[in-house]
Amino acid sequence: MKFEKAPTLAYLCLLPLLIALGIWQLGRSEEKRVFLEKQEQGMASSEILTLSTAIQDDADALRYKKVQATGHYDLAHQFLIDNQISAGKPGYLVLTPFILQGEAKAVLVNRGWVPLNHDRSVLPEVQIKTQQSTVSGRINRFPSVGIKLAGAEIPTEGWPSVLQVIDTQVLAKKLAYPLFPFQVELDKNLPEGFKREWQTTTIMLPEQHIAYAVQWFALAFTLTLLFIWYSCKRRNG
Repeated sequence: MKFEKAPTLAYLCLLPLLIALGIWQLGRSEEKRVFLEKQEQGMASSEILTLSTAIQDDADALRYKKVQATGHYDLAHQFLIDNQISAGKPGYLVLTPFILQGEAKAVLVNRGWVPLNHDRSVLPEVQIKTQQSTVSGRINRFPSVGIKLAGAEIPTEGWPSVLQVIDTQVLAKKLAYPLFPFQVELDKNLPEGFKREWQTTTIMLPEQHIAYAVQWFALAFTLTLLFIWYSCKRRNG
């Protein structure tokens, strides 16, 4: 059977690509399955971790786990994450460093959402009235953005300091002490917090990835049938 070069080259280039995309989607499906299992275990578990420097700095492994920490808030230094929407209104998320007792390391405690003032130059009042020795909540990643603008992770001068995206390494330099690479979402029953509506991140389900994989493999199969049909037609033409 004699094949024309152009259709053959196109087929040989497209077929591995379609198969690779199908395999990639299967891999993503397995990743999501494992993630959802860990997420479910973390949310269902009654175990409460005690936060210390002995705990691994792995936000994904610890995500949604309940945690308790003993220490004190750094009352002089707080961060406001800008452009946070709640019930259609703009505002900030308030993150306050909580320094662990007996250790020179802190975790950023998300104390909830506060509305934006009519005058943006006037920052909301977020001071803590009573010192806390123990806080509890759940571990989570920091809020993400669709498009990260240059300098979004750089906090403003002064306190509270405003920024768009959390980079704990950048903030640790500003604070002059290390931070855990995750936040603790303050328990709704604890004082010194604001509007707290902690949610579970919605992700594409494993079944959706499998459906996409089937589509890619179906396209590869269809392409093969079309190539065979075209080759036979050319030979017999």
